Amino acid sequence: MPDIKLPDGSIRSFEQPVTIAEVAASIGAGLARAALAGKVNGKLVDTSYLIEENIDLAIVTDRDADGLELIRHSTAHLLAYAVKELFPEAQVTIGPVVENGFYYDFAYKRPFTPEDLAAIEKRMAELAKKDIPVSREVWNRDDAVNFFLGQGEKYKAELIAAIPADQQVSLYREGDFIDLCRGPHVPSTGKLKVFKLMKVAGAYWRGDHRNEQLQRIYGTAWAKKEDLDAYLHMLEEAEKRDHRRLGKQFDLFHMQDEAPGLVFWHPKGWSVWQEVEQYMRKVYRDNGYQEVRCPQILDRSLWEKSGHWDHYKDNMFTTSSENRDYAVKPMNCPGHVQVFNSDLRSYRELPLRYGEFGSCHRNEPTGALHGLMRVRGFVQDDGHIFCTEDQIESEVTAFNALVKKVYADFGFNDVAVKLALRPEGRVGSDEVWDKAEDALRQGLRASGLEWTELPGEGAFYGPKIEFHIKDAIGRSWQCGTMQVDFSMPGRLGAEYVAGNDERKVPVMLHRAILGSLERFIGILIENFAGALPLWLAPVQAVVLNISEKQADYAADVAQKLHRAGFRAEADLRNEKITYKIREHSLNRLPYQLVVGDKEKEAGLVAVRTRGGQDLGQMTVEALIERLQGEVAARSGTA
Repeated sequence: MPDIKLPDGSIRSFEQPVTIAEVAASIGAGLARAALAGKVNGKLVDTSYLIEENIDLAIVTDRDADGLELIRHSTAHLLAYAVKELFPEAQVTIGPVVENGFYYDFAYKRPFTPEDLAAIEKRMAELAKKDIPVSREVWNRDDAVNFFLGQGEKYKAELIAAIPADQQVSLYREGDFIDLCRGPHVPSTGKLKVFKLMKVAGAYWRGDHRNEQLQRIYGTAWAKKEDLDAYLHMLEEAEKRDHRRLGKQFDLFHMQDEAPGLVFWHPKGWSVWQEVEQYMRKVYRDNGYQEVRCPQILDRSLWEKSGHWDHYKDNMFTTSSENRDYAVKPMNCPGHVQVFNSDLRSYRELPLRYGEFGSCHRNEPTGALHGLMRVRGFVQDDGHIFCTEDQIESEVTAFNALVKKVYADFGFNDVAVKLALRPEGRVGSDEVWDKAEDALRQGLRASGLEWTELPGEGAFYGPKIEFHIKDAIGRSWQCGTMQVDFSMPGRLGAEYVAGNDERKVPVMLHRAILGSLERFIGILIENFAGALPLWLAPVQAVVLNISEKQADYAADVAQKLHRAGFRAEADLRNEKITYKIREHSLNRLPYQLVVGDKEKEAGLVAVRTRGGQDLGQMTVEALIERLQGEVAARSGTA
């Protein structure tokens, strides 16, 4: 007779084994209709799961995060079901959940068209309306392999054949469609009501470019129609803000086939870059960092010692000279250890903080490249802190406060914190990882921060705190990191002299605030839709003359602003003032300064803001004072 403890602490007792669905029904008809799955002692299970012993149970509905993921997972299977009905010769492969939706990969003789997608989505809706039960079956592995081979599903059979022969496999059936899956799934297709297919893309079987190319259909699914509508609106906004389009529109940068994944910065874009870099350089100076510069290419043996060669060599560009193998650095940490090792260090020097705007290169797959957001060559605001174990908490706490201030200066005040924990492929003992993870938790507690944990997502050499900023349209971007590393310093021979003259290995804290400067600038462009705050704008003010008679005065005003340290231009073209105002408004310049005869005679400028506000006439000196205050406060809106 199982006793079932519910989240509110109440206990429900049953005289015989019961399913999750039956427990939900015993609580109320509304919950029975809403139930998508159960969480038994923290593990997700189907509503058909039979409870035979005392457990803790939570009923999962579409209001829960687990429920939404379940809906998306089940909708991926519904997509495959519809494809098989419409295109019986198509072979199914895998269909996981991704951020905001799902995808499913198919092998088919011809490319799917937009018309195909519309037909598939229509059939999905029809299958959902039929409210077809979804049931779990357990098969012997070999029986499952033979079944799928008999269905002409060679990819699915290959997946199952990789499972050990003595293990059983879990299959889910809905109507005439059956698929390999661990589950759980929603109890019936009628639970899937709000979805949309988005696009078709290419994908390689098992993610390997040497394998056959498949077709990947992406979709999104939600619990409520208003959530779908909000998501689609966000995508429309994101398209308008696409940094690649705005980069071209505002003449900031470009990329081309002769240098895949590498950026050609134009003067205006490089101006933005310099403002970001110089700001971060001041952050270095004000917070006790010493800036260093390390080589781009290092001998393979150093990367082997650091552990990068075993864990990262497929992502590294390599070269050779005079019978020696080298790698172009994908990260800066081994170089910083060499700077530390260049002299005998005392505990009195610790913490020792190095910072570098290090240029790194990673051999990212072509299909993964995406404007500034995913490149092969990038610069990090990279830093490494060498310290004792006793100093970890204070260093992490100080860094957490610094991150918050920097993001606020760039206009980001909504920051989520996550803690990525030990991955399967890692260096160091479990004891060392326990110590590193606990050190980061202590630093987060000392900072008064809340966080979520990400099992398995740490770096191979240590766990890391991740800082995720939210932009103007609600998207989250992971930028800053703080990582505790007990392994790499020892692997590379780093040590210091402790107070008792004993030689000890320092702890190494890997930290970045912005991450890749390329990516962060892409985020800035999209966050502000190209209308960067005054302190970052490549052109901060433009002086517009109404007629030729004010040309000299307009040029003189621009020169005064330039001498005061502002990026100002004079537009002296023989065009109507309304035309010039409109053009510069489209270019989203922070300030337009109009000068006519009255302004020239009085030594004034008529000031218009980017938002169209008319500030009236003011002296150039008063304008400079206003701009200086705005830059100093790092204020300004899109």
